[in-house]
Amino acid sequence: MATKIRLARGGSNKRPFYAIVVSDSRMPRDGRFLEKVGTYNPLVAKDSEERVKMDVERVQFWLERGAQPTDRVVRFLEAAGLRPKTERNNPQKAQPGKKAVERAKERAAKADSAE
Repeated sequence: MATKIRLARGGSNKRPFYAIVVSDSRMPRDGRFLEKVGTYNPLVAKDSEERVKMDVERVQFWLERGAQPTDRVVRFLEAAGLRPKTERNNPQKAQPGKKAVERAKERAAKADSAE
């Protein structure tokens, strides 16, 4: 069975609250899970200890048995010191979109024709 450590969403509309769960990868996001190993509250300040709570021993147990954490959970594990920090680079994100590039060209053309 392929297991994943991932987030299951709870809370009401516009008030998200997540459980960090270990589940079969074939189950739906908020469906059946094997074990709840922590919580994540994105509405709390980033430096607060209440933001992410994890049972580190149980997470370690599941990682040893081959559970694959999702990208967001990997970041939590890096902050907790269970995983080495990895360098992330997304050069595409820093690039302006197509429309912004077109607008910049139009502005430059206007500026050149005005001079």
